[in-house]
Amino acid sequence: METAILHQILAAIFCGALSGFSLGLIGGGGSVLAVPMLIYLVGMSDPHMAIGTSALAVSLSAFVNLVPHARSGHVRWRMAGLFALAGVGGALVGSTLGKLLNGQKLLLLFALVMMLVAVLMVRRRTAGDDRATCQGSDCFLRVGGAGVTVGALAGFFGIGGGFLVVPGLILSTGMPIIEAVGSSLVSVGAFGLTTAGNYAASGLVDWMVAAEFIGGGVVGGWAGMRMAKRLAGSRKALNYVYAATVFSVGVYVMVRNLSAIGLS
Repeated sequence: METAILHQILAAIFCGALSGFSLGLIGGGGSVLAVPMLIYLVGMSDPHMAIGTSALAVSLSAFVNLVPHARSGHVRWRMAGLFALAGVGGALVGSTLGKLLNGQKLLLLFALVMMLVAVLMVRRRTAGDDRATCQGSDCFLRVGGAGVTVGALAGFFGIGGGFLVVPGLILSTGMPIIEAVGSSLVSVGAFGLTTAGNYAASGLVDWMVAAEFIGGGVVGGWAGMRMAKRLAGSRKALNYVYAATVFSVGVYVMVRNLSAIGLS
């Protein structure tokens, strides 16, 4: 029994480190990696419990990983705050609906969305200018609208939504990808916390596993942020790393869920 408990603790810390590395490097992918890892590596049997637990862990990890990005000047606070504030309401509605749906079919649809976003990111000719280009009330409408949409999707799928927040910030503001990565952590934390609160109200959060996951996430996030700074000199490189990661995880999630529902 003690061996099994130790294995679960180490697995949760390891999974948290991988998730935190993803958050620090690309500002996303943490929660979509977290759910399958909690199920297949840590051993959580209830998909909805895994979603609620990962949402809490990724949220707090995102806020922790936000600190080094902020110190490096990678956060556009005004745009990041607006995006997050607009998206919290969407995350609340989306997470309420997500709890009612079959988890495997939900993740299958989610995998398709991930691959589409990855392709769109690669096809973009640039990853933003050296300064945010949006100005005035039209900018606030675009950023707020993108925030609501991404927040609803993040809550619906039970994720922090970083892989959607990053392109959402780039498309709505024109900021460079390294700043979109840093700024996205504000929304990832806010959306994840909203989703986790909704799931916790239904008793769908394992607090101990979440704490272990967060511990690993702090270390992984620090390593990911350092790599992101090195790659920031080449915006294309970071953009391709981001797109490849999102697409690969999307394929993995699709294959797992096609097998689970007997279609592969």
